[in-house]
Amino acid sequence: MGESHRTGGAEPGAIRSAGRKRAAVPSEDLLIGERRRGILELLARHSRVTVQDLTRRFAVSAATIRTDLSALAATGACERTHGGALVCRDGEDHPIAVKRTLHHAEKLRIARVAAALIGDGETIILEAGTTTAELAKQIRSLPLRALNVITNALNIAVLLADVPFVRLVVTGGELRPQSNAFSGYLAESILDTLHADRMFLGADALDPDRGVMTPHLMEAQLAAKMLSISRQVVVVADASKLLRRNIRLVARIEQIHMLITDRAANPKALAKLRRSGVDVVLA
Repeated sequence: MGESHRTGGAEPGAIRSAGRKRAAVPSEDLLIGERRRGILELLARHSRVTVQDLTRRFAVSAATIRTDLSALAATGACERTHGGALVCRDGEDHPIAVKRTLHHAEKLRIARVAAALIGDGETIILEAGTTTAELAKQIRSLPLRALNVITNALNIAVLLADVPFVRLVVTGGELRPQSNAFSGYLAESILDTLHADRMFLGADALDPDRGVMTPHLMEAQLAAKMLSISRQVVVVADASKLLRRNIRLVARIEQIHMLITDRAANPKALAKLRRSGVDVVLA
């Protein structure tokens, strides 16, 4: 499912201060992907960045930063402005290549905790999403003899296709390239005769009063079907997804057994989820 940005946090001056502290870091020590991921994280926190601030923070030339911002803007990750860039408006649907760069460290920690739940011989569902894709990468190295995996995500299927102990079931259906997710009648019909021990569900938004929500109606319908055949539902979502709402409810609070999130999550939201019977685990 998709993912939206969250604005707020420290003022842009905080970026300048951080930049002075890190100015000694040589540019060759930062791969292009790492630097651009850092730029996206700054955009998510501050809503805007400037070329001047970024050159100090990453110790590279202004020309290099302009190239980075132009490349990110070309993928829809930001809006290029004179002298910098702005975060894209909430609700815009970014390509999966962009989504997986946001809050990457948190997603990786969440995926590691989620992977520890998986037992030998289980049947699990990995619903489409960037955090569940990180979980698929963790599954590749688990010391298991057998695992059944049901997924509606093309990228997750590719990640697990060559794992010897994984029996893979891909729903098929209509592919939405923006999220690498299958949905529709064909995808739903294959689930009619299946059962899962555990479903790992990503989230565009998680409202502690209502549940997991998404802007994608067809994918929400398929996720609801997956929920209905799963004995346990584990939501894997970084802290930026909490206290958000969207158009379509995927899973009501009472349908969620566990939430794995990161330690930046809003304490009041977590307390409300716990009072509703959700087992909250911080990664």
